[in-house]
Amino acid sequence: MTSVSPLAGKTLDKNALADIPALISAYYNRKPDPAIAAQRVAFGTSGHRGSSLHTSFNENHILAIAEAICRYRKDKGI
Repeated sequence: MTSVSPLAGKTLDKNALADIPALISAYYNRKPDPAIAAQRVAFGTSGHRGSSLHTSFNENHILAIAEAICRYRKDKGI
């Protein structure tokens, strides 16, 4: 069963909006610690779940995913 947010169709208060400059800064500047499970690449049923603000999705994650794909393709001769 799908629930609809009571905020659906309404204009949000500015405090409820994402801080895009902070997201971009965290994406490039924060470095995940592989020893911290919450900062590792993790996939759910709908894809990757994470946020640069929690150091769980940033440039390092994209680079690691791309490297893993390249290694897999090389190993399979693709």
